[in-house]
Amino acid sequence: MPARTTGDVSWARQARRALGIFRLTIAALEIVAIVGNYQYVLGFRSFATVNFFSYFTVQSAFAAVATLLLAGAFALLAPSDPPWLGILRTSVTVYVLVSGIVFGLIVAQASTRDYRVDVPWSDTLLHFVVPALAVLAWTSDGVMGLNPRVPWSTVGWVLVYPSIWLAYTLVRGADVGWYPYFFLDVAQVGGPVGVALYCALVLVIFLVLTAALVTINRWLWRRARARAARLPGTPRRSPVPVAEPARRR
Repeated sequence: MPARTTGDVSWARQARRALGIFRLTIAALEIVAIVGNYQYVLGFRSFATVNFFSYFTVQSAFAAVATLLLAGAFALLAPSDPPWLGILRTSVTVYVLVSGIVFGLIVAQASTRDYRVDVPWSDTLLHFVVPALAVLAWTSDGVMGLNPRVPWSTVGWVLVYPSIWLAYTLVRGADVGWYPYFFLDVAQVGGPVGVALYCALVLVIFLVLTAALVTINRWLWRRARARAARLPGTPRRSPVPVAEPARRR
């Protein structure tokens, strides 16, 4: 085995270690954002714990924490992530991105609907800073080319949780008369048709963002593999130590 391979393995371990620390740091920031946001909304008279945990933003934040902690452990302890983790991380990254996009739209629409939306530091961290860092951590996988590329099946998997959340939210909202987002309330968007149109738009955003991320990941992954293959002394069949599935490529 060429001496270059030892250097490549050492680089891969260092890169994985740095990536693991970065993932755990983002998880810690997300926890700070969740706690800070919870403390902020405690000051509202209309606050209800069940309502707080019914927000898609909050649920996706918890999912991001769990996923980043798991991904951080894999990065620190394993030579590469398993293929299913790429699907999970991509889906959760899309969830926090959509949460940020929807929150931004709600803030932008607030003035036209005669209500005010405050943006405390916790919301800034929760909806904008953490999603940006999550995308950065996600993109680094493709740049390094150390993990299996994300499969196209992710585009289908990404809709599973939002669909379940939407069904729960609509049923609960009709029962208790409260919705986490204005576009789910028939009274605010002109009836069921308005709700359906808004939901369809959000689901399209999920699909488009996921397809874009998968495309970017696979493009970056190919570039990383091609770049590693050009290095002198690196075996062409395995430019970097990575557990790429042997099945459909």
